[in-house]
Amino acid sequence: MNIIRSKGPKELGLAAGKAAATLINQCIRERGEANIILATGTSQFETINQLIQESIDWSKVTMFHLDEYIGMPLTHPASFRKYLKERFLAKVQPLKAAYLINGEGDAEEECQRLAALIREHPIDVALVGIGENGHLAFNDPPADFDTEEPYLIVDLDEPCRMQQMGEGWFNALDEVPKQAISMSVKQICKSKHIICSVPDRRKAQAVKDSLEREVSNQYPASILQTHPHCTFYLDEAAAALLT
Repeated sequence: MNIIRSKGPKELGLAAGKAAATLINQCIRERGEANIILATGTSQFETINQLIQESIDWSKVTMFHLDEYIGMPLTHPASFRKYLKERFLAKVQPLKAAYLINGEGDAEEECQRLAALIREHPIDVALVGIGENGHLAFNDPPADFDTEEPYLIVDLDEPCRMQQMGEGWFNALDEVPKQAISMSVKQICKSKHIICSVPDRRKAQAVKDSLEREVSNQYPASILQTHPHCTFYLDEAAAALLT
């Protein structure tokens, strides 16, 4: 595991986006294609902004995404499908394939559909963040470190839901869904390379817990300590509590 510190979110995004592009292009050169995971949320704004500016043959890239609220329509401002369509897919050439999570139908069937797809596409590069409660994707503490299922239906705890409201995606806590479809911790960790972008002072305690505590499902992102090719990209604010 590596840690790269930047002055602020823009510098963090520049470094993380360029690193992701280098890995994606390396896979395309070696295998003719690349399989990636993209995260959403405010922590990914600058990283994705940089990634879309990089020179990548997106027609050779297959994309999965991490999580989506159950019952969330595509038109809602907080929809992660909407986020990726507008902030990423609309700004690059068409991908080989883009598998977005649809939380509006039968959630169990959607988990099975995505599981079958991702098992056929071993992930080369995963771009992830961590939550204020230390969650990885929507795997809130205590996270399930053992399941082999690639996608799960998960309950969202109150700190997670408060974060979503605090970031401006919802006007009130009771508007935030209580369940989501999330990629599992084990599935994320199967990625060959993981780029974890974490800006902002409100994530500082979660960063400290993830990097300096023993690996525990009470601090879900701490599992990234065990990954052989994971790099944390932090700004000064997010790294403020690290010893």
